[in-house]
Amino acid sequence: PAFAEDAYRIGCSVAMTGPVSGNYGPTKDAFDVYFKEVNATGGINGHPVKIIIEDDVGQPSKAAAHAKKFATQDKVILMINTSLSSTYAPMLKAVKQYNIPILFAGGVCPEEVYPPKVDPNQCCSTAYAAKYDSRFALSFIKEEAKGPIKLGLVAMNIPVSRGEIDFAEELSKTMGIEVVDKEVIPPPTPDYTPFATKIKNAGANWAYSWAPWVLQVRTFEALRKLGWKGKYLTYGHIMAEEELKRLKDDGFYVFGTNAFFADNTEMHRKIKTASTREKTIYPYHHLTEGWIAAMVLEEILKKTPWPPSPEKVRTAINQIRVDMKGLKGAPLVWSADNHYRTVTYYRVYRWDSKKNGIIIVKDWTPLKVR
Repeated sequence: PAFAEDAYRIGCSVAMTGPVSGNYGPTKDAFDVYFKEVNATGGINGHPVKIIIEDDVGQPSKAAAHAKKFATQDKVILMINTSLSSTYAPMLKAVKQYNIPILFAGGVCPEEVYPPKVDPNQCCSTAYAAKYDSRFALSFIKEEAKGPIKLGLVAMNIPVSRGEIDFAEELSKTMGIEVVDKEVIPPPTPDYTPFATKIKNAGANWAYSWAPWVLQVRTFEALRKLGWKGKYLTYGHIMAEEELKRLKDDGFYVFGTNAFFADNTEMHRKIKTASTREKTIYPYHHLTEGWIAAMVLEEILKKTPWPPSPEKVRTAINQIRVDMKGLKGAPLVWSADNHYRTVTYYRVYRWDSKKNGIIIVKDWTPLKVR
């Protein structure tokens, strides 16, 4: 098809509003700020980048409609999903039908981006990854716990979160970790007390949750309100840094693959300056995940010669290398059989009341992706 106007056209479906918007909305902020600057300085290969953004509210039916619109009306060369995993299948239907690649940016990475069996149309810039995260998380709990572990597991009732916590349950058996309870909680839940009560009553001394932030933190807060004294490990989404400061709880651990702003690298300062200047909706320290996605998108487009096409984008995503400049523990590298990364590096943070600040409990730890 002939592409309208002289721009790289990208279609992006984001959960900008709705109950999980805090996890995904900041990616739109990051894209807006990042590509405003790219376009102001001559675009990519001499052409502007036009990102058509639609709000799917985290709803599968809306994401499906957007994907169809991107393909048939907007004539995009690449789609982006920044939403709940329940929106993946409906968007992937359009990806297949119209043979247009998709970048998962801000949500969890689906298994189709891992080696060795990669879907040539799917790639993922995000840090949190099914299967890999729980391998790291459980080995950390085992290392950190002194004595026997009685583990409570917590998932959101959406495909990837539920699947990951099921995987963690199976993995626990091979590691000598006793799982005493598993809670699968529906997305919008007004009260987390009943779920927390079951975890506490099962005698858990550790809990592990892998889901959107709202569920992770509300379950923890409900446990503490019930007087639970255990330790809790959860995924460090974009709001983790300020949440550790708010909770000030030495038993609340977050792990992830992005550096906190406390590192104060040049890149962190750049994000902060840009966010402040453009008055982004979300605070600067929520923009890391979106900023990383924008860096990756820029690299994809640089490797997509004009005139662009989905076919050229597919070729580009097989040869990506992005220096993360301190935002992560390693560069992001994609090849023909790996659209995730070659090595993923994890870090664990928690609050330390003696220091009255956030500490690194475990520094960058590599996990090979194969």
